[in-house]
Amino acid sequence: MKTFDSASTKQDSDRNGARGKINTTENELSIDSVVKDVEKLVPTQPHQHSRQLIAIVLISTGALIAGILGYRWWHFAATHQETDNAYVAGDINPINARIAGTVVAIAIQDNQVVSSGTILIRLDPNDYEVAVQQAQAALETARSQARVAQANIRVVSTTAQGQTTQAQGNIDAAAATVSASESQVLEAQAGVPVAQAQLAQVEAALVKADLDYKRYSQLAQSGAIAKQQVEAAKATYETTIAQRDVAREQIRQAEAKLAQAEKNKANSQAKLASTQGNLQQADATGQQTEVSREQYKVAQAAVTQAEVQLKNAQLQLSYTVLKAPASGQVGNKTVQVGQRVQAGQTLMSLVQPQPWIVANFKETQLAKIQPGQSVEIKLDSVPGRVFIGRIDSLSPASGAKFALLPPDNATGNFTKIVQRVPIKVVFDPANLRGYESKITAGMSATVTVEVPQK
Repeated sequence: MKTFDSASTKQDSDRNGARGKINTTENELSIDSVVKDVEKLVPTQPHQHSRQLIAIVLISTGALIAGILGYRWWHFAATHQETDNAYVAGDINPINARIAGTVVAIAIQDNQVVSSGTILIRLDPNDYEVAVQQAQAALETARSQARVAQANIRVVSTTAQGQTTQAQGNIDAAAATVSASESQVLEAQAGVPVAQAQLAQVEAALVKADLDYKRYSQLAQSGAIAKQQVEAAKATYETTIAQRDVAREQIRQAEAKLAQAEKNKANSQAKLASTQGNLQQADATGQQTEVSREQYKVAQAAVTQAEVQLKNAQLQLSYTVLKAPASGQVGNKTVQVGQRVQAGQTLMSLVQPQPWIVANFKETQLAKIQPGQSVEIKLDSVPGRVFIGRIDSLSPASGAKFALLPPDNATGNFTKIVQRVPIKVVFDPANLRGYESKITAGMSATVTVEVPQK
């Protein structure tokens, strides 16, 4: 890359000549000295002829000087592009409040140079400290509820398992009782016919005993038989009556035993149904275990939410301390202690110490301008100093396209206007050294770019 030698007097005089500024120390001509030189070379002639010759020499000398200056101007114009529509730019970081609060301390002064991470402003943290404490308490509550839900899973699971085992045992016992009751019913049902058969047998014997007793009584009256036979028949008759009563009682007992057996059977079946219901209840308790697990998951989600809320509260508390996001110089400080600020409000600006130039060249000047070309930079704030830089990049659109109200050539009467395209020019760090504090964003500049002739 071709660079400029800002210390070269000859090159500076060429540029000054191209701008129409004649260096008086190198081009100072005295008419008297020219006349004397001409008189030495020209023999003595009439006075009128001498004056004509002097005029011719003067005109020739002026034309020569004008030609030299014109050539220099043409050469400079052919190899350079220049614009004074340029200014110094830089990164300006706005310092904004991220939360609403009251300013309790300002740790910096106007135009102070700070490094990255330097505390700039402190807001009142009391409200946000309380919010952090509330979030911590909510987190502890959520964790306690999660522990209770987790313990409840074990309790419900153990209870359900015990109830299931007990219900299953009760079902087995009730089923055995039902079987025994059914056997007792069958046994009682078999006893009733036996008792009835015995009653029938006794009643038949009673009929015979009654007939024998009556016949023997009649025979005894006639003296046909002995009195002892009548008494024996009477005894047999009375014994048979007693046997009949006993048989009837046995029937009643058998029927009562049957009824009791049937009742026991019904009770056993009811108990079996009850124990089966207990088993279903135990199964329901087992399902409650799943419900408890879901409740534990909900409690865990509540813990996570409480942790997020705590982090958010801690983050909001951290926003009460505003720090410098980068190194730079403080400017446009508009905040005061005791001021109530809102979220998003700009309190000051931080200008970073790496300036560059935005040069707005006409579109007709861009044909030979490319990134990487060397440039000369002159600042109005530093007269007599020529800074060296290079073209970093060209804007992807003209400045008019980035305006708040870009022009629309499709409407109204069209007038062609030469557009300007912003070009970013960066300083040579070595050439800029020692002048960083004198160059600030917004200063005016003149930029000259040396371009190839072809």
